[in-house]
Amino acid sequence: MALVATQKGLGDLGILKGLKILDFSALLPGPMATMIFADLGAEVIHVESSKRVDLTRIMPPYDDDHEAYIHQHLNRSKKSLTLNLKSPEAVEIVKSLVHEYDVIIEGFRPGVMQRLGIGYEALKEINPKVIYCAITGYGQTGPYSNRPGHDNNYLSLAGVLDYSRHKDKKPVSMGIQLADIAGGTMHAAIGVLAAALHREKTGEGQYVDISMTDAVFSLNAMYGAAYIGGGRVPQPEQEILNGGSYYDFYKTKDGRFFSVGSLEPQFRKLLCEALDIPELIDNTFNDSYYTQIRFKEAVHDAFLSKTYNEWLEVFNEDFEGCVEPVLTFPEACEHPQLKARGMIVDIPKSDGTTQKQIASAFKFDGAQPEYRHVGAKLGEHNEEVLSALGFSAEEIANLKDKGVLE
Repeated sequence: MALVATQKGLGDLGILKGLKILDFSALLPGPMATMIFADLGAEVIHVESSKRVDLTRIMPPYDDDHEAYIHQHLNRSKKSLTLNLKSPEAVEIVKSLVHEYDVIIEGFRPGVMQRLGIGYEALKEINPKVIYCAITGYGQTGPYSNRPGHDNNYLSLAGVLDYSRHKDKKPVSMGIQLADIAGGTMHAAIGVLAAALHREKTGEGQYVDISMTDAVFSLNAMYGAAYIGGGRVPQPEQEILNGGSYYDFYKTKDGRFFSVGSLEPQFRKLLCEALDIPELIDNTFNDSYYTQIRFKEAVHDAFLSKTYNEWLEVFNEDFEGCVEPVLTFPEACEHPQLKARGMIVDIPKSDGTTQKQIASAFKFDGAQPEYRHVGAKLGEHNEEVLSALGFSAEEIANLKDKGVLE
């Protein structure tokens, strides 16, 4: 599939050109990490199974070819290779690839890759420079290492959700997966790049053990630090940034919402003037809890006096007091700031058309993200990958007949 990027300045300018990755992961954390790498020019082969299909392949909605949009986004620019990893021939194919594709990312439970014969120690014997990143819910060690879990479970155990809620209310199920992405994806990406830099200096590979629970626990940077260092237990809706101050969300007359983040004195002054409550400008965090509550109530009452569109006129693009509307996702897609930053791009499809997707958030001077094609069909690159390894057409056909290529 000879697809080229649609933006000027791509080609050989991928900032991670030369990084070659075998991605054995599924769902969100690993695939999003390898999407970031692919966007930045790395070559990624997504090793999959037709018998245990990645759930993102079957999550609606679908395009006209019944391919899931979520999968086409998370796996863009990657090649798809389908292998039955329980077969010795498939294991040998992986070992052959590791000579060149020497970054491994996987999301199996601890011990699975070892039992298949392609764990870190086995691959390290073949290529001592291999970087092996395992992303799991709880890590490779500890009593929960083999325990299954999902995003809300990791956030729960990390102590995040209890103080990230309203008093006497249950935690909110978030629309984005914080533990998966901020925990798994970002820490995996940083870990792999740190290991790659170490390899540049020393020639040594690394094993990177990423626990999504560990990673999201480390995000308790403010209130977690205050508790561990000073014994102050964070409470729901009582801290500066979790609704305990006027840093919060406020309903308008017609039921929409605005976010208020006007914490600093200069921003609080602008807020009070815009809400026509100038007498409260001098309210500070050092005032009594009662005064703080009264100020928040005044902000609440002020927002209820106007409709969403009326407040948009007040808090327009010239307003610098840290107040923004809570947008729907379609509204966010049309926001002039996100449009100016090019955060929606056209990704090539194999039929010559394009599909709109969320762009890479990385901006570099002299190199642009590289968008080669949408997520591939299952096993779309089997012949291409194996031919590059030296397999003949007859040998590839034989592997298909034997069930090695699923």
